[in-house]
Amino acid sequence: MNKRFGIDIDGTVTCPSTFVPYINQSFGMNITLDDIKQFDLLPLLGISSNELRAWMNEFEPIIYKDAPLAKHAKKVLDEWKNQHTLIYISARGNHLSEVTKSWFETNTLHFHEIDLIGSHDKLNAVKKHGVELFLEDKHDNACNISEECEIPVILFNTPYNQEPIPKGVIRVNDWNEASKWVNYWFDSTKKV
Repeated sequence: MNKRFGIDIDGTVTCPSTFVPYINQSFGMNITLDDIKQFDLLPLLGISSNELRAWMNEFEPIIYKDAPLAKHAKKVLDEWKNQHTLIYISARGNHLSEVTKSWFETNTLHFHEIDLIGSHDKLNAVKKHGVELFLEDKHDNACNISEECEIPVILFNTPYNQEPIPKGVIRVNDWNEASKWVNYWFDSTKKV
């Protein structure tokens, strides 16, 4: 009984601190992941949205090319790759398709599909792909997907997603915890 998993890439499959060294170097800062208390970087960086957009356009390909995997992500995803359909749904724009697929190949990370939607609003993509469980790091995405699509969402715990969560969102600290919850959930759905 194969399940369709929707999986965010940045901050979920990649380490949530991936952007930190680039922020520090570009903006003359000395922050750590713990200093990022909200997903929106504008207040932390003290720049305009146009300046952030220009910075992202310049640095996204560089950052994504070398992004480190989140701890245990590869091990867990390798366990799931023959058992479930892995559909990566990312806010990255389609112009990053080549660097994204190259990153998956370099990290020998299996995928059934990669959908770069160019927006943080993932609801339509989740519905289009018939996703039955989603894995995410962005708080409002996790809540919206869970409530709108009525599916469980695994939320990877970070300093920038500490707001309260609804019943259908499951907060985990790492991929091993996610795997344990998913295995329990998968076993319980087989019995129904």
